[in-house]
Amino acid sequence: MTQPDAIGLAALETRLDRELALTGFARPEWVRPRTFEGETVLDVAVIGGGQCGLATAMGLRREGVTNVMIFDDSPAGYEGPWETYARMVTLRTPKTLTPIDFGLPSLTYQAWWEAQHGAAGWDAVDKILRGDWMEYLRWYRHVLDLPVQNEAKLVRIEPVPGEDLHRLHFADGAVELARKVVLATGIQGGGEWHTPAMVRDNLPKSLWAHTSEPIDFDALHGKRIGILGGGASAFDNANYALSCGVAGAEVFMRRKELPRVNPIRFMEKVGFAARYPALDDQTKYAAMDCFLGHNQPPTNDTFERAASWPGFHLHLGAPWLDVTEHNGMVRVTTPQGFHEFDFVVISTGLLSDPGLRPELCDVADLIARWGDKVTPASRRNALIDAHPYLGSAFEFLPRDGVDGAPLHGIFAFNYSALISLGLSASALSGLHNALPRLIKGVADQLFLDDQEELVEAFLAYDDPEFLGEWPVPEQAA
Repeated sequence: MTQPDAIGLAALETRLDRELALTGFARPEWVRPRTFEGETVLDVAVIGGGQCGLATAMGLRREGVTNVMIFDDSPAGYEGPWETYARMVTLRTPKTLTPIDFGLPSLTYQAWWEAQHGAAGWDAVDKILRGDWMEYLRWYRHVLDLPVQNEAKLVRIEPVPGEDLHRLHFADGAVELARKVVLATGIQGGGEWHTPAMVRDNLPKSLWAHTSEPIDFDALHGKRIGILGGGASAFDNANYALSCGVAGAEVFMRRKELPRVNPIRFMEKVGFAARYPALDDQTKYAAMDCFLGHNQPPTNDTFERAASWPGFHLHLGAPWLDVTEHNGMVRVTTPQGFHEFDFVVISTGLLSDPGLRPELCDVADLIARWGDKVTPASRRNALIDAHPYLGSAFEFLPRDGVDGAPLHGIFAFNYSALISLGLSASALSGLHNALPRLIKGVADQLFLDDQEELVEAFLAYDDPEFLGEWPVPEQAA
């Protein structure tokens, strides 16, 4: 039944228009137009049309930077992980977060939800359903009329020597020129998903998949699958597979106990997420060494859903020692013995390293890593060392002794920013603080790149504003 306070999306959008007007959203464009060899140049190309990319374009527009285009390799409405490889029932973050609304009440997820279901409907929500979040993002893109070019897969960023420009090459042969490039490419955009060599080298691809890939669980109906990994994603996939009718889903963890501590909750509560960038490098290194030592546990409701299925089983202290194909099945060896499955799913996380990104092939060797810049007080962590060492606005910085000009204008607003800037663009709980930092950095660069022309124009500015005379002509007569 429709609640009396569910005003509907049309009324909400009218209210949002009013808030945009009251807060001066449509600020004057100020960036000097640029062409190169007769071609129009984008001020900013945003790569990725998910929540980070959409919010980046929104934030830039509020700063008067409007010559922006978002490029995403997915069909319209399927940007980001929510309709592809994300298989959790709900988001893992609190429903009260306001990551991408820029302080506009009518742009929040809660306002969107209440416009359709009323305040009582909101009170009944525990966590945000994954599909509902995707619907909100579709509405966000629509109501703000954000510019997105879909099915545009970036394959190469080619710096234009001496021009502070980047030539962007797309898989379909299209080429665009941009002054700034924001890599809003999500959790996988700073490196690649990790698959152990024993799986990759020993099994045909028909017998395994990573959780980041499409998996036809319907085709596995009535079959048994093994899942390697003890993080939240492993339990998400087990629950999803069992809901699709697999006969059994068995999760294997190296640890002897389930992870219980989620350090993100501490970061959210005490301002750690917002203030992390102010820490010195040694402290950041130690903090992230601790952070990466925690597997993010499943939410309690996800674990309970998975564990409630008769076909679910959890193996603790059971690392995979060997994986082979045996009579068309997958034979997994653990310290407890052999296990055989029709299919296996890999949930072993990801590696962040610019050298793993094909689109960065022209510049990856120039990018400073944490291993280049910081010597920790204790042991080294190879996962940390491979991350890019970013500037305060998510910009790539050059290694010592190399010409960093080709990197100028490229911003890593994705998971690879974790060590340099904390949760930032790697989690919904960090976006509220990360977006202003990124947007200021991009806008500042655009201004400073043109400062000579802008200052020269300022010094020559002589348009009269005051038109009065003294004595007043009528009085003189």
